[in-house]
Amino acid sequence: METLIPTINRLQEVFLTVGAEIIQLPQIVVVGSQSSGKSSVLESLVGRDFLPRGSGIVTRRPLVLQLVNVAPLQERLGTENGNGVKQNAQNSHPGVKAEEWGTFLHCKNQIFTDFLEIRREIEAETERSSGDNKGISPEPIYLKIFSPNVLNLTLVDLPGITKVPVGDQPEDIEAQVQEMILYFISNPNSLILAVSPANSDLATSDALKLAREVDPDGRRTLLVVSKLDLMDAGTDALEVLLGRVIPVKLGIIGVVNRSQHDINTQKSLEDSMRDEQAFLQRHYPSLASRAGSRYLAKTLSRLLMHHIRDCLPDLKTRVTVLSTQYQARLNSYGQPVEDHSATLLQIVTKFASDYCNTIEGTARHIQTSELCGGARICYIFHETFGRTLQSIDPLGGLTDLDILTAIRNATGPRPALFVPEVSFELLVKRQIKRLEEPSLRCVELVHEELQRIIQHCSSFSTQELLRFPKLHDSIVEVVTGLLRKRLPITNEMVHNLVAIELAYINTKHPDFTDAAQVSASVNSQQAEALDGGKRWKNEKVVEEKTPATGFGSPSKVQAINLLDTAVPASRKLSAREQRDCEVIQRLIKCYFLIVRKGIQDSVPKTVMHFLVNNVKEHLQSELVGQLYKQALLKELLIESQDTAQQRTEVAQMLEALKKANNIICEIRETHLW
Repeated sequence: METLIPTINRLQEVFLTVGAEIIQLPQIVVVGSQSSGKSSVLESLVGRDFLPRGSGIVTRRPLVLQLVNVAPLQERLGTENGNGVKQNAQNSHPGVKAEEWGTFLHCKNQIFTDFLEIRREIEAETERSSGDNKGISPEPIYLKIFSPNVLNLTLVDLPGITKVPVGDQPEDIEAQVQEMILYFISNPNSLILAVSPANSDLATSDALKLAREVDPDGRRTLLVVSKLDLMDAGTDALEVLLGRVIPVKLGIIGVVNRSQHDINTQKSLEDSMRDEQAFLQRHYPSLASRAGSRYLAKTLSRLLMHHIRDCLPDLKTRVTVLSTQYQARLNSYGQPVEDHSATLLQIVTKFASDYCNTIEGTARHIQTSELCGGARICYIFHETFGRTLQSIDPLGGLTDLDILTAIRNATGPRPALFVPEVSFELLVKRQIKRLEEPSLRCVELVHEELQRIIQHCSSFSTQELLRFPKLHDSIVEVVTGLLRKRLPITNEMVHNLVAIELAYINTKHPDFTDAAQVSASVNSQQAEALDGGKRWKNEKVVEEKTPATGFGSPSKVQAINLLDTAVPASRKLSAREQRDCEVIQRLIKCYFLIVRKGIQDSVPKTVMHFLVNNVKEHLQSELVGQLYKQALLKELLIESQDTAQQRTEVAQMLEALKKANNIICEIRETHLW
């Protein structure tokens, strides 16, 4: 158990070397209002005067104080002169010829044996960061004190809670101090040492109020009632110390601080502790054994050791998880470039492989939020393009009048006895031409997806590529250029597919219905309609044989220009006209479906051959040919400004985590119980 606190101190030193507080270590945080006696309590734990003194706010920066128990000087000298030197916390500085000494983290390899010098260094370091007036700073000062008269402890002394700004302090000094205190005591692995003077109402204690905000159950809070000797005559703090006023689960300990007169007369702490015990025996005889500075030190050491024991398993888990995360980050940064040629070939090959794997659907990083790569190309072929073709009406845009006009234009000045083939070819080509636009749109969509795959590979598959911005941009430019070069070729081939269908209308296609069969089918369906039409024609002949009354009139008849007569936009078709229109419509629909089926099958094959597969086959050779040039190697493989720095920082943090893990593993299971 005694090794737990030094272990935490070593962990704290390890993480301070990398300037990061990624793990919240167990420690005791001292909280109290200004002039509540915090400094006197800490000095009583050390047994020496070393903290700055004065009026107003004195502690203006957090002071992380590590107390390390060492053997007395004579015992250490005897051990060093012996055959073996025991390497532990007690002989961290075997060459120091002093009973007690201190060291600062910011003063490397400097040992302070005079505690007045320690006080001056604290004041000087505070002024360097906080100014020489009354400003505060959240940057901690790290002080380690070695002494045979202390118990192993780690404490954090914070600025006292103040209400009114003085000097060059900002107007929101109270909020700043409270924010700083809450930052330290919000650590769930910290114990809160709340200091409140006995001559003030405990219900208005600022220290307890802040402690309650982060520790409402009081499981991490220990209350110290200071200045017991300054209470009004006839009153005492017995009810408070017994926990009957405000209960605190970790306990309430009363202490007697040195007065300003004792400090001015340089009364020793040993004499002050004797007077403290005498005062407690006189006024609180039933609590004398559970009060005072010595009892407080033992209690804090015991509580901290048990608290560390409880937190250690979670700390070990946290260190292990962080080690894994930082190792993964370090791997993502890669190693510094030594062989530029090999590195470039490796990255280019990896990118080309990931690009092709994304198309084939075998990439390691598969998206689950949307379709990408080959899956999206398949969707374009069979869903987007396929459905668009299926939605095209074979007879869309054709009216009966258009068909009749085409038939008449194909027969010239002679009336047609049969439906002319020229009219059929003219109309069916017009419909087939409508398939070209969606086919070219299909090529465009696939080209866009191939562009998207470039960004997908850059972001997910080839993390090492992100280290080199110029190489990344060059690869994107080369692949984009390759796609841009293949796009017009593919468009031309798709255009030719439609042009081929327009070049020759194969009426002998096995799936094409014979025109005679269509005509016979239409005639049979219109047989009844034709019988009824004969009677209508006979009646019309009788009417025509009857002479018109207007012809016998002697009046002069005006000449009519037939070319100026407007053609009716719509009229009722005769039976033969209806039959001819239906024959043409059936033939167009039948042949259009044949062509549409072929286009729906051949366009994806054309796109795959001339665009997708061609890019896959020539991607790596194109990248190597464009980028693998001696003049470009060093320029392309220049890392971003942040990558090298981040790699160094992550490597240092990973090394610190490994040291922390080794330190924790040194503690045997028997030490935890």
